[in-house]
Amino acid sequence: MSPSVGGRWINTKTVPTSGRGAECEFAQIASTREIAAGIGHNELMTPGKACELALRTILLPRDTNSAGSIFGGIILSHIDMAGVVPARKLAPKKQFVTVAMDKVVFHEPVFVGDLVSLYTTVLEVGRSSIKIQVDVTAIRGGDMSTGELQVTEAVVTYVAVDSDRKATPIMD
Repeated sequence: MSPSVGGRWINTKTVPTSGRGAECEFAQIASTREIAAGIGHNELMTPGKACELALRTILLPRDTNSAGSIFGGIILSHIDMAGVVPARKLAPKKQFVTVAMDKVVFHEPVFVGDLVSLYTTVLEVGRSSIKIQVDVTAIRGGDMSTGELQVTEAVVTYVAVDSDRKATPIMD
């Protein structure tokens, strides 16, 4: 797959991701005006290369369900918030709404005191929509020596909207 947004990616570099044992590939993406000028801005991940840390939190007792683990809806809310981060980096002046969240399967529970990290990957950028994969991990009790455990993942689709809440192009 050739990484592209509007067919243009520049300044690609690979950097290690602390604690994930993976690598990230970051790129600069250029707006139409900057493409014409030959310069780029807005650091984003290249589609298909996971690992930009979008959100990290420690969940509290108020977030638990009757089984004593963190309520799944809390995790879904964090997925939604983390997923919009790369969209806002791409188009900081645009407003985005969530239109879909694909299959979410919880592989492991999250407990009070776990350090939860949400990593994002840009999968696809269309005219007015953007698909982001969000990977959720947890470090038990915040003990960094135990490593990260994959908790869940989701693909979230956002659409850029104007003041009338109508779909609008991401790139002007």
